Order: sequence, then structure tokens, then C-alpha cells
Amino acid sequence: MKLLTSAERAKLLDNGRRQAAVKGSHAELDFAPVVKLFDPCSAATWLLTEIDLYDETVARGLCDLGQGEPEFGAVSLVELASYRGRLGLGIERDLYFRAQG
Repeated sequence: MKLLTSAERAKLLDNGRRQAAVKGSHAELDFAPVVKLFDPCSAATWLLTEIDLYDETVARGLCDLGQGEPEFGAVSLVELASYRGRLGLGIERDLYFRAQG
């Protein structure tokens, strides 16, 4: 399964461009998640809000490795795409996720 659809990737890139324009100022933006990725064999979940403008292999969002300490951070899309966990399953995209609010 592809981690991102072309529409999700375009939205994440747009959010990354908008964030880069105001990075480090009081005008930094707080985006709603665009996509939810998860490991079907653990509690790890990523709610991605943007793709880094300068390195399109890096996404940012709420990263929760299932240990009770979620944090906003960066994650490598290449690493997520190549990961195989228990049972040989990879990271999946929640097809039914829609951000609320």
C-alpha cells in the first residue's frame, strides 16, 4: 500500500511551504492532520501535518510510538515505507481517517 495518495502528498507539501514561510515567528501554523499512518502489529501511529520543504522525504506531525509519550516531530517517509514489523507487515494508511475540528 502506498503511504500517501497524490492528493495527500500535495496537501502535505502545501502545508510545508506555508509553514516554511513563517517558521520561527509567532505566526507559525497549527495544521489539522492530513493523513494517519499506523503499524498494524503495534500501537505506533503517525498523524502527519506537513512535508519538509527542503527534504521531501521527511514529514512532520504527531508521532506516537505507542509508549504513552506522543510528541510532535519529524519522521522519514523512506523509513516508514521500508519498515516491516512482526508478521512482515508494513506501515499502513488509515483509509477512513478524516481530521475533525
